[in-house]
Amino acid sequence: MTDDQIAALEALSSSELRQRWTEVTGSVVPQVSPKLLRLALAWELQARAHGGLSRETTRELDQRSRGNTKTARPSAGMRLAREWQGRLHVVTVGEDQVVRWDNREWRSLSEVARAITGTRWSGPAFFGLKKKVAA
Repeated sequence: MTDDQIAALEALSSSELRQRWTEVTGSVVPQVSPKLLRLALAWELQARAHGGLSRETTRELDQRSRGNTKTARPSAGMRLAREWQGRLHVVTVGEDQVVRWDNREWRSLSEVARAITGTRWSGPAFFGLKKKVAA
């Protein structure tokens, strides 16, 4: 059905495209050309039919669009070290993506950062995986 819906977009006028956008997304129509609106509508229809972007991908795209920072993802086998208040803390990321620190398993780098500092920290920022992007 999605293929038929996407093909039908080619025959819609500008006003019909704007109406279709509102029906599909429930949001304000962006100020773009009809050609770009057709592409955006096609993407929206496909995303609804087959699933959209993952949370991780959405976060990375958002970060890149703002241009503030870029966060590297921890990969299996990675060892991260950070000195905090005179003590060296070494975290390893296992093949199973489990974070290990202080002879325990943790769900995320942020949990480890909070345990070390006693405050809410972004784990990637604390361990140096979040970098400012040059302007």
